[in-house]
Amino acid sequence: MNTFLMISRFMNKTFALWVVVFGALGFGFPQVFKPVGAYVSILLGVVMFGMGLTLTTADFREIFRRPKDVAVGILAQFLIMPLAAFVLCKAFDLPPDLAVGLMLLGCVPGGTASNVVTFLARGDVALSVTVTSCTTLLAPVVTPALMYAFASQWLSIDPTAMFMSIVQVILVPIAAGVIVHKIFGAKVERVAAVLPIVSVGAVVVIVAAGGGPSDGCHSQPDLDCRHDSISCGGAAECLRDGPGFCCRQGLQNGSS
Repeated sequence: MNTFLMISRFMNKTFALWVVVFGALGFGFPQVFKPVGAYVSILLGVVMFGMGLTLTTADFREIFRRPKDVAVGILAQFLIMPLAAFVLCKAFDLPPDLAVGLMLLGCVPGGTASNVVTFLARGDVALSVTVTSCTTLLAPVVTPALMYAFASQWLSIDPTAMFMSIVQVILVPIAAGVIVHKIFGAKVERVAAVLPIVSVGAVVVIVAAGGGPSDGCHSQPDLDCRHDSISCGGAAECLRDGPGFCCRQGLQNGSS
């Protein structure tokens, strides 16, 4: 177990490095990682389940101790990030595929990786964990609304389908993890210590699967991506295969 703990800590500290390495591998050898793209939702569910296993009531205690700080963190996440992404899209006049991908990055919560970065930067980890937990739980409602508000000019957004997709991929696995933690208690906590290995592994594989070159809609002038309906699942397909894939397949309501 000590060996796994050492590997887990190492994976945590070098998370950014693994993302870069596997992103480069995915770009250089897309045929190797491309098949993984069909399992992105499952891999995300595994990551969220692992997050749920680590959640306790203590993760939310900062809400009552420092409500203003938590509120500022949540507002910053869901205001500054989407606005910054939107400004960049407009400033650089990004094509639809890149614009939607950037907006999606700006509209989703930070995730557990932000807690790792906060820890490495010697920041307020307790506050980071609380804000991350709150924004993750709010994501099914806030993310579709933000995507609808900012990204509709590039793609037709279906907020309801996106909401249902996020509930399935994020909330259900997290709730299952919390329930398992509640039932098994200390046994789960011993296993949870090595979960970063699984989470980091799943994330870098997802990055590699989406790192391959794409033709995109901007190389297919006869297709108009703005008429495709996109949800969370559809967005994952677009980020993986480019909006050209969405146009060709006519993704609707997050189907893949």
